[in-house]
Amino acid sequence: MPPKSQDPKSQDKADAPLTYRDAGVDIDAGNALVQAIGPLAAKTMRAGVLGGIGGFGGLFDLKACGYRDPLLVAATDGVGTKLKLAVETGLHEGIGIDLVAMNVNDLVVQGAEPLFFLDYFATSKLEVDVAATVVASIAQGCAEAGCALIGGETAEMPGLYAPGDYDLAGFAVGAVERDALLPRSDLAAGDVLIGLPSSGVHANGFSLVRRVVAESGLDWNDAAPFAPGVTLGASLLAPTRIYVRQLLEMIRTTAAVKALSHITGGGLLENVPRVLPDTLAAALDQSAFHLPPVFEWLQVEARLDAHEMLRTFNCGIGMVVVVAPGDVDRVVKALGPLGTEAVLIGTLIARGTGDAVRLVGKPWSAS
Repeated sequence: MPPKSQDPKSQDKADAPLTYRDAGVDIDAGNALVQAIGPLAAKTMRAGVLGGIGGFGGLFDLKACGYRDPLLVAATDGVGTKLKLAVETGLHEGIGIDLVAMNVNDLVVQGAEPLFFLDYFATSKLEVDVAATVVASIAQGCAEAGCALIGGETAEMPGLYAPGDYDLAGFAVGAVERDALLPRSDLAAGDVLIGLPSSGVHANGFSLVRRVVAESGLDWNDAAPFAPGVTLGASLLAPTRIYVRQLLEMIRTTAAVKALSHITGGGLLENVPRVLPDTLAAALDQSAFHLPPVFEWLQVEARLDAHEMLRTFNCGIGMVVVVAPGDVDRVVKALGPLGTEAVLIGTLIARGTGDAVRLVGKPWSAS
């Protein structure tokens, strides 16, 4: 019996090379993104940067920044499930600002000036337009914080991420003179807590936010119940506020700041104690500030009491400044426009055997 003849097309396919592109990774798209990133990164350059994007590592000359006895401070963070909202709405323009903010705000609370930033962008299939939009917003955040975008990594990993999804991580390094490190050791009962306003939910609590939206029956494109004229998705995607420039200037001009606390996951109840010694607690006056509309809506929809709100969300306070009572006025004045929105939200007290944060004043209720 004669052998079966092979289909020439099948033979051609079997002989054809199986490329990286066939496996789902497009090197050309990655190169195109690098070319797009170059001009964006160039706009963030500052004293100390050596070289540019594209090397195996980013170079930075600390001596060029003029520090005498510097300590390096490093931070890494992401933006959590807020990314899902960006993907589902197609609104990627601000998510990179969130990424930068979550890192550089953590540096400045230790008195550190952010020097440089690196990003990690991972996805299933690289969509150059989307990635370029995200990186452009990262560069914008870096410019706002005064730090340089000196490198990063773009990873295309089909099979690990669902089509259309991507993930972000950021890495920031800053410096502070050894004798200017925060928090200071002279925190004392009677010190005042100054709350600086957030720009919204920032980048924490979005697993709950997404659950609330799902149960409400609303769509991301529906009008936001708490923000007339704005869609729900766009309102919730308001980028995290970057406090770096105002805080560094205020620290340098007043020399009055004893501690700073960035209000992220865990809210006011979990983050303020991170900068306090075991001997002190914070008496937080709930009646001193009001919930912005987005948080009022979330509280009602999620049926949360004040305590749970304060340990989940920033509740309108994105940063807390701790100063001596006699320094409050000049610190607020030194904050400039940001100071006009500042509110006195409590004081430090002796801790004793109680909790690290004591809630005083009229509590909120979901009504």
